[in-house]
Amino acid sequence: MTVGKRRRGLTVASALLGSVLVLSACSGGDEASGDESGDTSQAKVDEAAAQKTSEAQIKITPKDGADNASINSTAVTVSKGTLTEVKMTTADGAAVEGEISADKKTWKPTAQLERSTTYKITATAEDAKGLEAHENASFSTLSPTNSFLGYFTPEDGSTVGVGMPVSINFDKQITNKADVQKGITVSSSSGQEVACHWFNANRMDCRPEDYWQEGSTVTLKMALDGVEGAEGVYGVQQKTVTFTIGRNQVSYVDANTKQMKVTQDGKVVKTIPISAGSPENKTYEGTMVMSEMFKETRMNGATVGFTDDDGKGEYDIKDVPHAIRLTNSGTFIHGNYWGADSVFGSVNTSHGCVGLNDTKGANDKGTAGYWFYTNSIIGDVVVVQNTGDKTVSPDNGLNGWNMNWADWKAGSAV
Repeated sequence: MTVGKRRRGLTVASALLGSVLVLSACSGGDEASGDESGDTSQAKVDEAAAQKTSEAQIKITPKDGADNASINSTAVTVSKGTLTEVKMTTADGAAVEGEISADKKTWKPTAQLERSTTYKITATAEDAKGLEAHENASFSTLSPTNSFLGYFTPEDGSTVGVGMPVSINFDKQITNKADVQKGITVSSSSGQEVACHWFNANRMDCRPEDYWQEGSTVTLKMALDGVEGAEGVYGVQQKTVTFTIGRNQVSYVDANTKQMKVTQDGKVVKTIPISAGSPENKTYEGTMVMSEMFKETRMNGATVGFTDDDGKGEYDIKDVPHAIRLTNSGTFIHGNYWGADSVFGSVNTSHGCVGLNDTKGANDKGTAGYWFYTNSIIGDVVVVQNTGDKTVSPDNGLNGWNMNWADWKAGSAV
């Protein structure tokens, strides 16, 4: 081999060897060489950081940024740790009271939130090693425009008569009646079947076929949170209401005899002379339920269509004693101090109400008006007969008992 050829051969060999060395350096970088240079790799950094991070995982409901949030379901929960501090405020800084559960796993506000309000929550928890975790969220609750409420009667904890239905009036028209009705249950400790009836898009009443059994307990449950009552309009209520049925008292007014027989458990306990509506202003017939009671109230004929030529009411009595409402349209059974004693039991003279002998001031314990008022409760039944007028409409007051059971059940949306 000449010197020129030998040099060219060495050059080629050197180049090939260099290529092998380069490839070996790239492909062999993952293999440990025995030195400590690997301690500064990203994997080691991540591992070290993880050892300083809390295992506690905090969840805030509603989620951060939510709008149209429920006013009932706010909660902070933690897994793999315990809550140490939770602060909730409105957007303007007003504190919202809340409590951490005994096991320190959950926090909830102690009162229902307000609608159309923005809230902020800051939560802290720690894991078994004492390492802290933090979470924050801000959300806004449903506006009144996008939510509905059901105003119900009777009141929670009350004692009522055997005729008292559960009546719910909604502040928005309900188009998804079935969904809303499914969120409402009414049950009795007596085991009586209860059915609900929609009178219109805003009102639903619930009752058994016959009067409630005395001494029983009725429970109303409203699970309406998040239920869509109409397009874009959601319920916000989560509520349980209970009331007790008192003694069975039903009073029978007979416009022919001008007498009222008050019965308890089917037995007459008192007979009271009355004066019903005059022939020109007959009293509705039918079964009526006491919905309001006033020791004294004002009655102005103009409010119910009884006016003189000058437009003023045919009567305006500012202190009617012992007034008990029977219909929304203005039928009462009440005390009467302006009529002669001889009227009661002999002549029907009223504008459609049922009058009982009474005295001005509503304090005379010896009068029929005083006795009946003090022996009555909301939900008691008054059955008016033989007036010659039409039967009161079932939705005029709490008077659904004037609808037969089949028709009542037919008004259910479920």
